[in-house]
Amino acid sequence: MPTFTALTTLTGKDQAEALAAAMEQLDPEPTGVGVFEIEDGSGLWEVGGYFTETPDAAGLALLAAMHGARDFTVSQLPETDWVAKVRRELAPVEAGRFFVYGSHDADKLPEDRIGLLIEASMAFGTGHHGTTQGCLRALDRLAVQGIRPRAVADIGCGTAVLAMAAAHLWDVPILASDIDPVAVEVAEANVVANGLAGRVRCLEATGLDHPDLAAAAPFDLIFANILKAPLIALAADMAAALSSGGIAILSGLLNEQADEVCAAYAEHGLTVHAAEEIGDWTTLCLRKTA
Repeated sequence: MPTFTALTTLTGKDQAEALAAAMEQLDPEPTGVGVFEIEDGSGLWEVGGYFTETPDAAGLALLAAMHGARDFTVSQLPETDWVAKVRRELAPVEAGRFFVYGSHDADKLPEDRIGLLIEASMAFGTGHHGTTQGCLRALDRLAVQGIRPRAVADIGCGTAVLAMAAAHLWDVPILASDIDPVAVEVAEANVVANGLAGRVRCLEATGLDHPDLAAAAPFDLIFANILKAPLIALAADMAAALSSGGIAILSGLLNEQADEVCAAYAEHGLTVHAAEEIGDWTTLCLRKTA
């Protein structure tokens, strides 16, 4: 079955959401519509739709003009065996002592590595992105340094790969939370698939706003692999939830965004313990001063 995409950009979240809502009334109707902020400081938002029939070019042009958007770019995607493609492209990833793999590569797990089974899914965090790799490598370095946290939180957990990695290192309470209920379901399934049921508890929460997170605080280690804006917004809450001397591993940051995030956390008593760049992405390891 052919698949078509129709993509455009415009300024402003409200305008983008209004355009997305209008796209859903097109005939033929899209099978899905998405709205995404472009994280380059431009203030632009991308609106995209997927179609199983050729979209109405005149209708798209009219919507673009009405909402002040650029002309839509319409493309037909090649018919692809996505299962085979994913299996080819999602090769195992090694990050420190961790080996992130899909079930199709289970026979490749080295005996001296900690395996993290993550299938390609709707939730972020298969280990192939520089941010996830950076967090796993930062975790590995902390373990080598002898860090032994008493409680761990993974905020914006996606697949829960970071929470599960921590559970392999330490038998301590670990909470993994995400704002997206689909991600929470994926995380729970991954925890079970990795034999960690009862070791990692998954929650639906916005940031640190959940009674179970509040009850479990203070944490000695918090992961937050999200984006610059929510990381900055969470600075005060993150500092309050950390124990004295506790560590926050932060990522989801372009290299040029790292200084701004460091400054935001410095205002709340967190200083840089370590930082690593992997491609265009930076992972920060910050420590709360006593």
